[in-house]
Amino acid sequence: MTGRRSVAEGAPPGRRTSDERAVIRAGLAVGLATAVYGLSFGALSVASGLDVWQSCFLSLVMFTGGSQYALVGILASGGLAAGPSAVASAALLGTRNAIYGMRMAPVLGGGWWRRLAAAWGTIDESTAVALAQPTGHLKRIGFWVTAAVVFVGWNLTTLGGALIGDALGDPRAYGLDAAAAAAFLGLLWPRLKGLQAGAVAAGAAVVAAVATPILMPGLPVLVAATVAVLVGVFNVGGEKSR
Repeated sequence: MTGRRSVAEGAPPGRRTSDERAVIRAGLAVGLATAVYGLSFGALSVASGLDVWQSCFLSLVMFTGGSQYALVGILASGGLAAGPSAVASAALLGTRNAIYGMRMAPVLGGGWWRRLAAAWGTIDESTAVALAQPTGHLKRIGFWVTAAVVFVGWNLTTLGGALIGDALGDPRAYGLDAAAAAAFLGLLWPRLKGLQAGAVAAGAAVVAAVATPILMPGLPVLVAATVAVLVGVFNVGGEKSR
């Protein structure tokens, strides 16, 4: 019987099975595509008022794209005075990684050092690639390959983008002072596929627009986040339980 070699059939010592090679290719492709966004983050971070090394430090210790864009976007609109709101908004967005961690913990296992490394690498992309695989072994390969490629690539491209942004000078001359919000919208748009996600986005946009002239920069984002809580509590646009 011919066909692809399955994981269960194994492979000669030192050689990967076709399924393992496929998941490695998927992890590399997703990781490299995601890492490119680090260029925009580095440039936007410098445009928001941070220096090159502060931008690189953010990517090193935060390493969660959406939260990083939210933080520099609020800093760009409100300056250092909006720092507390920026941190709170970034932390709120980062809570999704904790949910990913609970889902991935039984899959990854291992000692405390492995769990620590996994916590650092648990992001949208590594979780998505891992959960798309049919077996625990392939899930672990997908997770670690994707996490490693994104982490290394994101930090390198952040440095490159920050150096480019620093060399450009005044960000307003190039429209970069408004680009952080546009970049964040670009990350959000592909996720607005369901009715419930659309309801959250529309409601949050209305609340933020009303609150922006009244509250200091950063606070409208936190107020708008209550829309997601209300949508979840009342299950607006979600499946009805039987």
